[in-house]
Parts: sequence; C-alpha cells; structure tokens
Amino acid sequence: MRPAASASEAARQLDAAVAETVRATGASVALVYLLPPGERVLHLAVVSGAPRHITAPWARIDLGAPIPVADAVRERRLVWLGGREDVARRYPRLGLVLPYDFMLAAAPITDGTDAPGGLVLLWPVLRPPDLSPAEREAIDAFGRTACGLLRQAGDNGRLLLPADPPRVLPPPASRVPEPDEALAAAGFAERLPVGCCAMNLDGRITFINSAAADLVGAGVAALRGARPWEVLPWMREPVFEDQYRAAVVSRQPASFTALRPPDTWLTFRLHPDDSGISVHITPAAGPEGHHPRRDPVPAAEPAGVTALYHLMHLAAALTEAAGVQEVVDLVADQIVPAFGPQALAVLTAEDGRLRHLGHRGHAADLTDRLDGLPLTAHTPTARVVSTGRAGFFPTFAELQREYPAAVHLDDMASWAFLPLIASDRVVGSLVLAYARPNPFPPAERAVLSSLAGLVAQALDRARLYDTKHDLAHTLQSVLLPHTLPRVEGIDVAVRYLPAGRGMDIGGDFYDLIRHDDTTVTVAIGDVQGHSITAAALMGQVRTAVHAHATVGTPPSEVLARTNRLLVDLDPGLFTSCLIAQIDLVRHRARLANAGHPPPILCHPDGRTEILDVPPGLLLGIDADADCPTTEIQLSPGSMLALYTDGLVEVPGRDIEDTTAELARQLSRRLAGAEGSTMNDVADALIAYATGSAPRHDDIALLLVQASPEG
Repeated sequence: MRPAASASEAARQLDAAVAETVRATGASVALVYLLPPGERVLHLAVVSGAPRHITAPWARIDLGAPIPVADAVRERRLVWLGGREDVARRYPRLGLVLPYDFMLAAAPITDGTDAPGGLVLLWPVLRPPDLSPAEREAIDAFGRTACGLLRQAGDNGRLLLPADPPRVLPPPASRVPEPDEALAAAGFAERLPVGCCAMNLDGRITFINSAAADLVGAGVAALRGARPWEVLPWMREPVFEDQYRAAVVSRQPASFTALRPPDTWLTFRLHPDDSGISVHITPAAGPEGHHPRRDPVPAAEPAGVTALYHLMHLAAALTEAAGVQEVVDLVADQIVPAFGPQALAVLTAEDGRLRHLGHRGHAADLTDRLDGLPLTAHTPTARVVSTGRAGFFPTFAELQREYPAAVHLDDMASWAFLPLIASDRVVGSLVLAYARPNPFPPAERAVLSSLAGLVAQALDRARLYDTKHDLAHTLQSVLLPHTLPRVEGIDVAVRYLPAGRGMDIGGDFYDLIRHDDTTVTVAIGDVQGHSITAAALMGQVRTAVHAHATVGTPPSEVLARTNRLLVDLDPGLFTSCLIAQIDLVRHRARLANAGHPPPILCHPDGRTEILDVPPGLLLGIDADADCPTTEIQLSPGSMLALYTDGLVEVPGRDIEDTTAELARQLSRRLAGAEGSTMNDVADALIAYATGSAPRHDDIALLLVQASPEG
C-alpha cells in the first residue's frame, strides 16, 4: 500500500483535474464517482458547484441502478441528456428529484481498459444542444487522467475515497476585491433603499443589508450564516427552498412572492452564478382577493422541500428493489447521506425475536447484541416492535431515563427508533443514530415516520419476492444437473449465471450424456422467457434430450423427437438447442442446431473458428422441422465452446460482432493458459462477459476439450 502522502497528492491532483474539466467545458456542477474493486456501488468522492445536501441522494449509486452515471460506467459510454424532457423521459427518478432545467453528461473514468469510476457534469440550458468536440475531448482527457491517478493511488482509488461525506471543492477563484473596494461595496449596498443579500451555494446568507433585514423582520446578526427558511418561520413553506434549489441546479434566475405575516407581501429575485446567489427583495402587492387572517392559527412546521425530495427519491428507488437484501442495502446507502443520521440498523421480527438485516455506521458488536433479542425485552428496539410506537431520544440521558439498563456503546448522541408497519402489521424496526444532539422537531418526526412506512412496504414486498425466488431457484436447481459425469479423455467445465433482475430464473440448460467409454453427447439450450413456467419447460426439454441421447440417437434425430414433443405439449414457449455427439476414438464430432448460437471450435494451436452449423427452426414451432447434421474433426487438444445467447447479447451491438469478440477472447485466454484448467478458462470468459457490458439474460457456458494424446 502506498503511503498516505501519495494518496493525498493523488487526491489533490484529482481535484485539480476536476476544476480544469469544469473550466474547459463550462459546466456548472461536477460530480466524481469511484468504484472500489469487487464492489457494485459507486461512491461519490468529489463535488464541485453544488452543496452536499442536494447531492446527498446520490452519494452511493448501485451499478445496476437506472441512473446516468451508472449506465455510463457499466456500459463504458457517454450519456448525454439535453434538457428537462430528456431527463424525465429517460431517467424518471432523476427528473422526480431534480425537476429543473439543466443539461447533463455522464462519462466513465477509463483509459480503454477498465472503468473504476465516472464523471457527471451539469450545465444550464442556455448553451448549445450538443457537446462540442473540444468538450468531448476534455471529458475523455479527464477520464484518462483520473484513471491514471486512481492506479497511482493503488487499489483502484480506494485510498482516494473520503471517509464521509465527499470532498466539496471551493467555487472557482475570482478576483478578490481590495479592502477599500469591499468596504465601498458594503456601504453601497447598505445605502440602497431596497433589500439585497448574498447566499453561498449551500443556501447560507453571507451578506444582508439593513433594508433586507427590516423587510424580512429579523436582525442582521440572526440572519448572517443561516439559511433563511431555517430561521424565519414564515419562510418554511417549500417554495423558498425549492426556488433556491432550482437556482443552484439550473444556474438560472428564479423569483417568487411570499407573505410575511400578517399582511406584508415580498418579492424575492434570485440571481445565481458559480460562487453563490444574489437575492433582491422588494415589497409587492398581494394577490387579488387575498385577505390575511386577523388572528392566524399557528400551523404545524412543514417539512423542508429537500427532505420531501429525498423521500420521493427513496420511494422511487424502493419500487425497483427486489429482494430483502437489496432493500436493506438501498435504504442504508440512501438514508445515511440524505437524512442526517450517521448510522442505522434495520431489524425484522421473526418468531418472537429481532433479526438483524443490515446496518451502516454501527459497530458490529452493537448489531450483534440486537440480533436475536426477544421482543419481550425492555429495550427501545424491542419495544418499538411490540408496541408499534416510535421512540425519539434527543440525548442519551433521555434514553436512559426511559430505559435505565441502556448502555452507551457508541459515540452517538441522539436516536430514533421507528416501527416498520406494513398492512397494519409491525414487520420490524429502523434504528437511526446521530452524532450530534437532535431535538427531533415535529416536522422531522413526520418525515422519519413516512420514511419508515416506505421502508416497511418495500420490505414486505421484498419478502414475498424472496419467497417466490427461493421456490423458483429450488425448482431450477432440481432440474439442472448437479454434476456432470466424468469421462476419461475429455476435460469439461460448465458455468451458469442467472439474469440479474426479475425472477432471477430462466430456461437455460446444459447436459453431458455418456454413451460408453469413448462416446459422449453434450447439449445446451435456452427456453424462451424468465419464469417458473420457463424453468419447468426447461426440465422437460432437458429430460427429453437426455433420454433420446442416452441410447445413442444421432443429434439431428434427438432434436426432431424433442421438437415433436414440444409441438404436442404446445407450451406457448420456444426453445433453442445445440447438440454435439463426440467420438473420442475417431476424433470426430457430429453437431445439430435448432436456432441456437453457433459453437466455437478452438484448435490445438490456439486458433478459434466459429462453426457454420446450419440452424434449423426453434423447437416447438413446426413438427416437421429438420435440423441437419454437421460433422467436424475434433483433434486431440481441441476444444468446443457451447454457450447461450446471454453470453454474447449486448444492447446496441450486432450479435455477430460480439460472437467474434468472444472467439478472440477465447483464443487469448487459451494462449496464456499454460498450467490453467478448463475451469480457469471458463471463469475468465464469464468475467470478461459480465465486466465488458451489461447482461440482461441468463448465461450458460459449456467447454469440452479433447485431451491431448499422451
């Protein structure tokens, strides 16, 4: 591992490269994500031009999420969004949380080999509709530079990941006014009869003149350094914060009119740039027909618009989560950065006890103490499940007052224990911990309760999904062969990867059938669809192929008989299948193909050849369909690669090109495979396929090598 100074220098250079890319492209916001090796979560490492609380929902992004930077890194391509409509149409989750006008580019950090991260750039819409060649080159140059820096730092940049939160770069340097100029400017603003103030990108007031302070009804000292909607109760309506967010994200002027009780209307005009926001405040006429209350009824404090957007973002993300673990990971990755806690734990109730599902920020020994705790225990985590009532504790003293046996095992200062209620049932609890004292005002309690409701519903759906998935997976594991017979004279390796989404089960199958000591048949196939029905039909097809091949039936006849069976069954699904009968004595193989991707023959000298085996119709369409037999030489040391289309299908690319690339990869793997086994080669091919582009289908791979002559 390189010393810390080296990582620090690499981080400084990475920050400088971000600043240079912002300057070269004219972008208003830049986000840099890093992908640590072995992980599938992008971590936000560097932010330029935006405050943390706006970028918080995207502090961690699953590599499979429908988010521009995830697509860019996963598919190693530039993603360009030309405006609000483009964002809403292609990435509705992003458009829901940032409903403002902006243009966006997301690009992988890569030098052409791997992609250990990504870059996101935002622009105001007041620019050309497409990237210029110079801007594209600046983005590509950043990718190459950043990739080199990550390698320099070691471990693909893991050392460059900030502990939490991400590094926020200062605004671009501008000319600093001389002291006399600053005093003159302050004096000029103070003498104006209209209100004006300045806010930084974080929404905090850095300057306000007396006229503005008088208009909003607060002292200059109370306002300076604060966000207006946090110190002025009448500004806690979502409109002010929403317009501030719009100005920061879109870098366009915004304005609104608000009522300062009891009857003073004010117009606010926001003028943003890369260093902050200037605000012009003037009296305004109230809307026609509006009559302010003489004795206004105090209203409950509303939740901030940022919190509401975070809730919408989490709700949208949870609808896409499948299993329980995916829900827990998404909750942990979203709630910690977006809602303020430094740690959380998710627990479920099972058989009268608490079961720990996942956590972030807590020490392992603390979560171990919670796992298995009886629901009858006098602890806040157990009581919230047994009673269904939330518990909020701003200090440890208040927690200990209600639970005298509580032990302060971590450095946290405040806690929220929230019941997870779905369909009027308490299914678990969500524990949030804060590093600083938190009074939990009513608005925040309402937001956290809504948050727990969303999590509970997602967990309930995920449990049902996991139950169905376990059933489907059990069915599939029963139908696929547990082991393949060992036959002297051949080396076999097989791999199966289910699709990444949905029921996680498909109709891909493989088999090896031994006839005698010198003859075997190998088969591979793919039933249309991803469902229990597809898996069940796969079992029928594999059984039929196995039964016919066992007695030495030629490959073409095996397919013909299986085809007639499927036509009679009429399952409504079609099947592709490739069969090869191998004669180890004559060094020959006979092949027949029913609509399946072509096999690849690897010669002993390392050359690869995509075999031209005429594909007949898919099985199950025409009872009289014919699949002719093709005979090839299979010299000692040669290898046949059979696979399903999930290994070579890539969105946006021709399957013939990807098949040719697979053949080249196989040739390279064999050329450098001295001392390696077929299992090593199979692992390398799967790693290449899954790492080079997103795969949305099951993958089955069967490698059969005729042993070299002794």
